[in-house]
Amino acid sequence: SGALRSMRLSMGITKKDLIYAARTRNGFTPKLREELVKKFKPLEIETCPFMNLPETHAGRWGAGLTSKKMADCRWVNPVLVAQFEFVEWTPEGHLRHSRFVGLREDKKAEDVRRE
Repeated sequence: SGALRSMRLSMGITKKDLIYAARTRNGFTPKLREELVKKFKPLEIETCPFMNLPETHAGRWGAGLTSKKMADCRWVNPVLVAQFEFVEWTPEGHLRHSRFVGLREDKKAEDVRRE
């Protein structure tokens, strides 16, 4: 279906070194989900843009993105910037308890860094 169930988050210095950081399902209203699907549709690409995927293990809390989980993903060209709240970075480099805040029109994708 065309429904947005969750979003995978990344960061990187260039499009060639995007790192998978988390999956989130929090912070989306039904209306926002519809709006994001419309924005994402023209940006869809065939291949995964993350250099560190697939991961070999899902991990204790299921944050890892394995080949099996990747089969259910749809990928987009990494040109949009979104803001997320989260509790902390895990030792595996994932965000813990992430929540979508909104898209950032004031920042370019290539300017995103780990904060």
